Amino acid sequence: MFFHKKELIHSVEIKEANPRYAQLLLEQFGGATGELSAALQYWVQSFHVENAEMRDMLQDIAIEEFSHLEMVGKLIEGHTKNVDQTEAFKSTLFAVRGVGPHFLDSQGSAWTANYLNEGGDIVRDLRANIAAEAGARQTYEELIKLATDEGTKKTLVHLLSREISHTKMFMKALDSLGKLDEPFFGNIQPDETVDLYFNLSSDGEKDKRGPWNSDENFKYIADPVPHGKAQAQGKAK
Repeated sequence: MFFHKKELIHSVEIKEANPRYAQLLLEQFGGATGELSAALQYWVQSFHVENAEMRDMLQDIAIEEFSHLEMVGKLIEGHTKNVDQTEAFKSTLFAVRGVGPHFLDSQGSAWTANYLNEGGDIVRDLRANIAAEAGARQTYEELIKLATDEGTKKTLVHLLSREISHTKMFMKALDSLGKLDEPFFGNIQPDETVDLYFNLSSDGEKDKRGPWNSDENFKYIADPVPHGKAQAQGKAK
């Protein structure tokens, strides 16, 4: 059951409407890193989870993302309202689509469910969510850099802040499962190559080492030798 409270979760104020900037804001309404994508992704994931606490968290964050979608929609509406006779408006997607938000990204591509990343395993899903929040945070940062209206910028800073909050929540959830820094999940045991690092960009003394290929964490194979059978070079006679 859903109830829509006719108040925004955070204030949205616009002093100077800019329809060209509104087109950029579409990225967070109907784009791959947008609020609709996040809301639907987390909501669908909640049905895969048997743990009641995890399900509750995913649904709480999903509903907040729907609230953020409403905020972005209000921003787009405000930046396109009463400016439809201007040359700036006529140079945007809104000239054809009309004022207000649409399920398009900033380039005019329609929203698609292909943006959603969910797979029925809580560890996989939480990791996908951390990546989704990172993408949204990066998009908001670029939008903030381009914003000239202070009210718009203030709203976007709030939205960016909440993306960071959600990331922390997902990380804490992973940590509670003991999977924050543990790559293995599932039931199929890996083979003996799981602890090998293959140096496939060899350049002698210029080869770089780090924690990702240290002797402490991996067996470093400096010069990998292929063990598979040679591929046929033509049809057998």
